[in-house]
Amino acid sequence: MSQSPFLNRQLLHLRPDPTRVIVRAFKPATEPRDLNPTDKTRANHIVERVLTLDPETAAHQLADVLENFQGRHRNLLQAFEARADEMESALSAHAAFTQVQRQLVGAYFLNEYSFEASALFNPSIVAHPDQSGTPDGGLRFILSLRAVGEGHLSSLTFRCGLISADGTVRVDPTARLSSSPDIIKRTSGPNGDDVEVSFTSGADVSERVIFPVTESQSNGIEDARFVQFSDAGRQIYYATYTAYSGRAIRSELMETSDFLSFRLWTLKGSAAQNKGMALFPKKIGGEYAMIARQDNENLYLIYSNDLYTWNGGQAILKPQFPWEFVQIGNCGSPIELDEGWLLLTHGVGPLRKYSIGAALLDKKDPSKILARLHEPLLRPDPSEREGYVPNVVYTCGAMRHKDKIIFPYAVSDTFSNFATIEIAALMEAMEA
Repeated sequence: MSQSPFLNRQLLHLRPDPTRVIVRAFKPATEPRDLNPTDKTRANHIVERVLTLDPETAAHQLADVLENFQGRHRNLLQAFEARADEMESALSAHAAFTQVQRQLVGAYFLNEYSFEASALFNPSIVAHPDQSGTPDGGLRFILSLRAVGEGHLSSLTFRCGLISADGTVRVDPTARLSSSPDIIKRTSGPNGDDVEVSFTSGADVSERVIFPVTESQSNGIEDARFVQFSDAGRQIYYATYTAYSGRAIRSELMETSDFLSFRLWTLKGSAAQNKGMALFPKKIGGEYAMIARQDNENLYLIYSNDLYTWNGGQAILKPQFPWEFVQIGNCGSPIELDEGWLLLTHGVGPLRKYSIGAALLDKKDPSKILARLHEPLLRPDPSEREGYVPNVVYTCGAMRHKDKIIFPYAVSDTFSNFATIEIAALMEAMEA
């Protein structure tokens, strides 16, 4: 049996689209030193070659680049200018540049990157900050997804959609263009850089792509777990995510109120040195609370006074059933129900098959486990077993809408789908 009888798959497949591209900095490797005292880097060599072009040829070459690429990107000439600004170390050794030359140099030091060519998976879902025009009984949402392109490099992308009054899910068409945000501020600290980024206000939500911008994220921003957080009437969105440098992983925190401007924060403490942290949607007993997995095996409850420092914790859930004997982890932030905190979990069993389960935590003291599913809520369906990583179903966060849980999930680390869960039936199926 691949799923619980009260779970309804929507068959709303979101698959990776290799035509969605952004421009990224191209950084040619430095040539090895030789005995020539005038040794230069490859970057300087490229700049020199551009400067050998006469004005007419340079203008023709720039026009040709624009004809080929301008329809695939927003504000491409501005991107060329910005990249030229970043190349000042290579440009300063040469004479003054015309605007055409600077733009052409910028073009030579960029490349297109198909950010979701390989996979679009591990979604999380939250209510859209703008509910104007939503039909009665419906709810607009924002879906975050992990996109993977060449070199297994992960970034964060988004979709919008509507949940109707009866729980039917619809995802809006994806914008034709894609764009990265501008870096507004970068602050260096002992644990790395904190960064503020912002997108152009006219860009559709599905156009926005958050690409790695710090050393700790240089090989990927992975598995963002978004949650709508409420504090004294103030609504804000947080997401914990895994930053991967190519050598080490750690948890970091993202903050936004409008999905247009974002702050990306480093986290401190022993618990932040692993992945899979999920923030409760409000304070508990006056403190921030997380579900985390410091030991790669069990789930812990941890508290913090300041949101940015996470240490210690209490193990509250351990592998108990055969489908989770290898390890368990959370599948997003706990969801507040009348009965308690609903925590979706993942379990790893034989042949590293991932299934999704659930537990119910006490509302005032989440260290108390009130009930737990003994069998998985969702296993990989026979049609969902094949992909980049076979035999995996996974989610980074679901949400409540009326009497249902809206449940986006990933299939074999390749594409994403939706399901809905009847809350009353789920409560009946859980056992103490």
